[in-house]
Order: sequence, then C-alpha cells, then structure tokens
Amino acid sequence: MKYDYLIVGSGLFGATFAYKAKQAGKKCLVIDKRPHLGGNVYCDQIEGINVHKYGAHIFHTANKEVWDFVNSLVPFNRYTNCPVANFHGELYNLPFNMNTFSQLWGVRTPNEAKAKIDEQRAEALAALNGREPQNLEEQALCLVGKDIFYKLIKEYTEKQWGRDCKELPAFIIRRLPVRFVFDNNYFNDTYQGILLLAGTIS
Repeated sequence: MKYDYLIVGSGLFGATFAYKAKQAGKKCLVIDKRPHLGGNVYCDQIEGINVHKYGAHIFHTANKEVWDFVNSLVPFNRYTNCPVANFHGELYNLPFNMNTFSQLWGVRTPNEAKAKIDEQRAEALAALNGREPQNLEEQALCLVGKDIFYKLIKEYTEKQWGRDCKELPAFIIRRLPVRFVFDNNYFNDTYQGILLLAGTIS
C-alpha cells in the first residue's frame, strides 16, 4: 500500500497530524516503538481507573478554539490543578500565593507578604556582597528568601536533580511564580482538563 506520509511517533504531534491528514484525504502510516498510541500522554486502565503512566496529562489553554478542537478528539475531565506541598507534615499551597504566605508567616495582606519576602531577599542579597548568584540555592534565596526556599524548594529540587542545590547552576531558577492572591489554581488559563487517552497500535 502507498502512503502519503510516514509518521514516526504517535505522541501528541504525530497523532494529531495523522488525524488531520486523514481528514484531508491523505493516507498515513504511523509507527512507534511503544505498543500504544499517545506517547507520554497514554493512559493505562487498571481496575477501571485511568492511570497516567508517564505523568499527569494536564491540558490548559486560554484559547477556546484550541479547547474545542482537543475536546473533539478525546474526552477530558474538568480539572483544576491545585498542588499541596508536604514539608515534614506541614501542608503548603502551590504555586506560592497568599494561602502559602498565610500558612508560613500568619500574614493576611499582600503588603505584609511582600514585606516578609523583601526582608528575606535583602538578607540573601547582603550575603552575596554585590556579586551575582553562583548557584541555584543563592539564586532562589535572592528571589523568595530562606523560608520558601528551605521549606518548598530545596528538598524537592534536590530530589528531582539528584544533586545539592549548591551544585546546580543559577540559571535553572531565574524566575519563581509568586502570586499575592488567595487562589490555589496553578494555571491562569480559562480552560483546563485532564486528558483520558488509551489505545494500542495494530
């Protein structure tokens, strides 16, 4: 059989391209080294539960046309990502927001939270004595101060990278989202969902 396209990989791009090409009357051959469709957004079904084999498939966009398109392809569950960090039994909302700051310091207003962060940032900047941050730890301390760094960044980062924060380059953490609102929504986009996708290649 002759094909118009050979598509290597059935992840999001490959699968979407094949779908749109077929709609346009083209014949596609999709090959993948894995025995299933979807690449890293594939779901296993275990005892009736969709398990995200390669990590959570959270989709978010502010574009209604994009949202309508992806929902026409596969079903989504409505989902708002509101992570909670557990620091030795203490629970903190992520990303860093007024709920986080209230839990950390007992502050109630954005001005109080900003003052606390600025105070701790000033300590970190003074310790550098005018030089640029040389590693991730110094950079993070200059961005958000010691309380947020030691409770919500250090251990997680070292677990993810397998190295001490002082051994990691500063550029990894040039920005950290800090929100001075009481909103635990991780994303700001209007449309958010969890993807359900499963399939096998025959």
